[in-house]
Amino acid sequence: MSNSLIVKPIAHIRTDFKEKFGIPRQSGRAPSLLAKIVFEPEYAGAEAFREIEGFSHLWLIFDFSLAHKTEFSPTVRPPRLGGDKRVGVFASRSPFRPNPIGLSCVKLVSVEHTKTQGTVLIVSGADLLDNTPILDVKPYLPYADCIANASGGYTESHEKRSAKVVFPDELLAKIAEEKRAGLCECLAEDPRPSYQDDPARIYGMRFADYEIKFKVDEGVLTVVSVQSLC
Repeated sequence: MSNSLIVKPIAHIRTDFKEKFGIPRQSGRAPSLLAKIVFEPEYAGAEAFREIEGFSHLWLIFDFSLAHKTEFSPTVRPPRLGGDKRVGVFASRSPFRPNPIGLSCVKLVSVEHTKTQGTVLIVSGADLLDNTPILDVKPYLPYADCIANASGGYTESHEKRSAKVVFPDELLAKIAEEKRAGLCECLAEDPRPSYQDDPARIYGMRFADYEIKFKVDEGVLTVVSVQSLC
């Protein structure tokens, strides 16, 4: 008897993140970000989504498609610990797992029934790379999924780095208006690796159709250039 489990994508999510750098480290941290979940034709019929509008949030089970490895490492270095301390892979949310499966909670903004793509879900707060394969979608249940007194382990004893964003008006004007809030929320999360703190270094982040360059000094992130990639 085979122990293999056949899992295939049911959808792909379209986001503004074309590369890993700059993606919020957890879902919901940039609530203004909108994303679209486009389903494979066999799963896009309206019947499969009956009553989904009644839920405010959804769980996305997805494939860490760029983190596939053939060798197993029992420990990882969480960014929250500065990248220099190892913990067990099962005590982390690292993408480098025996099975590269992720879990993300997003807000359901709308359900669209289209002629060309069937049913499409518009969600906010996603922390996924553009075109990430979605393996399943499940409703978030407040009475079961929210545990008020839960412990966050080592994440509670290490301060999360954030930044005050300075985005000059002439540079912000180059960004499409509907994408400005989400971009600023991502920058406020301070996308730099936690072990880097060079105030003179210029960082580049691709967001939607733009290349954003910035520097950070004493908790202030200043955008220094915006280049359109279109």
